[in-house]
Amino acid sequence: MIVKPTVSDLLEEVGDNRYSLVIMTAKRARQIASGSPVKVKSNDSSVVTLAAEEIAEGKVTKIEE
Repeated sequence: MIVKPTVSDLLEEVGDNRYSLVIMTAKRARQIASGSPVKVKSNDSSVVTLAAEEIAEGKVTKIEE
């Protein structure tokens, strides 16, 4: 099974921190599940995959606290 986008691709967008990537993906997936509009065109219905694709395309960015 090939997973797109890859974790390496996502880490390039987020920085080299897997924890931040997981938190960012989970938060965006929850937003999509709650009805937030999707920012990418995709045939996939998984909110986690949609969130990951948005991050990979740079449509979602991390907010520093």
